[in-house]
Amino acid sequence: MRIDRADSEAELLGPPVSNAEIVKVVAGDFEVRLAQTAAEIDAAQALRFRIFYEEMQANPTPEMARLKRDFDAYDEVCDHLLVLDRRRGEGPEGIVGTYRLIRRSAAAKLGRFYSAAEYDVGPMVDYPGEVLELGRSCIAKDARNTATMQMLWRGIALYSFHYNIQVMFGCASLPGTEPAHDALALSYLYHHHLAPPEIRVRALEHRYIKMDMLEPGSYEPRKALARVPPLIKGYLRLGGFVGDGAVIDPEFNTTDVFIIVKTELVTEKYIRHYERGMRE
Repeated sequence: MRIDRADSEAELLGPPVSNAEIVKVVAGDFEVRLAQTAAEIDAAQALRFRIFYEEMQANPTPEMARLKRDFDAYDEVCDHLLVLDRRRGEGPEGIVGTYRLIRRSAAAKLGRFYSAAEYDVGPMVDYPGEVLELGRSCIAKDARNTATMQMLWRGIALYSFHYNIQVMFGCASLPGTEPAHDALALSYLYHHHLAPPEIRVRALEHRYIKMDMLEPGSYEPRKALARVPPLIKGYLRLGGFVGDGAVIDPEFNTTDVFIIVKTELVTEKYIRHYERGMRE
């Protein structure tokens, strides 16, 4: 589905604000902000390559393998959220985590959202408020902890607050391309966290894989939840939903599910935190 609606945020937000002013959080040795330079975007792509292709054994294109970078056309139009460990450096050398942020206006430049290759994202394209597609989330192995993930979410909260994002969405993955091996987790997600009809996204018919492989009541929900990857659990804790149908992604050797999160829970949590800090 192509995106034809123009983004009117310039009228709503007034004078333009630089990327450096939209997201800026410093906590101890860590900082979260948007990428400011081509070198920082390059470093984020290098981190993504190390995680997705070297660690997780995804299948790079010959050009990606030669450059040791994960990249595509969306990198040219999105915002790159970064977490830096300033003990490693203030610039590209300090990047330990990244998220790719694609608003409706950015997706319109390429004619579609990234996840439209797997899902009919019409409910997101037609959503009356501003929407944000999240993707390419990764953290360096030696920085993969709750603190780093929380820094990324603080950045997402501030970004969402600035642009008045109403709904976030994107594909999240379970490792492997044999959905039957994930029947417990997929059935749990379908039975307990399926999105309401008005925002329910469905996998494209030629890629659709049934998620509810097990009957309700035939498994223990707590055991099933234990099989859900940590990132997806994080979305669920924020009140997230899943779309209808899983999709195999042979490039990344994963089974994908569609995640939808209404941002009011995310932004309220972190804005309250900052307001409390200002009063103290």
